[in-house]
Amino acid sequence: MLLDNFTGQSLSNFEEPTLLFDNGMHSVFWLGYPEETAFRTNTYLLRDKEEFIVVDPGSSENFEFIKKRIHQITNVSEVCAIILCHQDPDVASSLPHWLDIKPDLKVITSHRTEVLLPHYSKKEMNTVIISDDFRFSFSSGNRLRFVEAPFLHFPGAFATYDPVSKFLFSGDVFAALDYDWKLVIDDFESHAMKMDLFHKDYMASNKAAKGFAEKCEPLKINAILPQHGSIIPESFVKNGLDYLKELQCGTDLIYPD
Repeated sequence: MLLDNFTGQSLSNFEEPTLLFDNGMHSVFWLGYPEETAFRTNTYLLRDKEEFIVVDPGSSENFEFIKKRIHQITNVSEVCAIILCHQDPDVASSLPHWLDIKPDLKVITSHRTEVLLPHYSKKEMNTVIISDDFRFSFSSGNRLRFVEAPFLHFPGAFATYDPVSKFLFSGDVFAALDYDWKLVIDDFESHAMKMDLFHKDYMASNKAAKGFAEKCEPLKINAILPQHGSIIPESFVKNGLDYLKELQCGTDLIYPD
């Protein structure tokens, strides 16, 4: 798998998109952003034949950079949908720019996120509302699945599972804060401490974290691709799910008894 080529690398080259998976018909790119911050954000592009979907499109500040990256792969007008796993500005504030380019763009999100999007743009939106049972179909017949992640950290948060690459785009779940950043981790124990810096403050409770982990367990996951921090490869996926099951965070820490 192409993603394995980047294990343990800091990836200082931001001159072109980074191809993580490709089988000729279906591809996944990390679009990258050269930011020197512990809150590093990740934006991904899914290609299925001639259809393109942006996952976690990012902030208005990052938009021109992300647009440039997409233009290195296809015309940005060829993007048919964006996935907004929740409404935070680092995920969704680029929405008005996307609607300027393509007013009929599909906005794949949850109902709880949808009701907040008018604060970014008053334009009518072509929203597609997800649920655990919903599948988004490409023309090829390939379908994306969605796993709701309530209160991690937003009530309407969700993850996106691509059955072709077997990648889980997890949004804020599995996010990490890290100045010593690697695109793909090569050690889970040290990375877990970096996830603690995010999860203990932002995630609601062990009950929410454990519930999401148990929903993900039946999926065959080759990599976890969060919106912040580093990608978790297949060799550490079980460690990641076990981490969530044991995680004490949010109200567990604020109201311990």
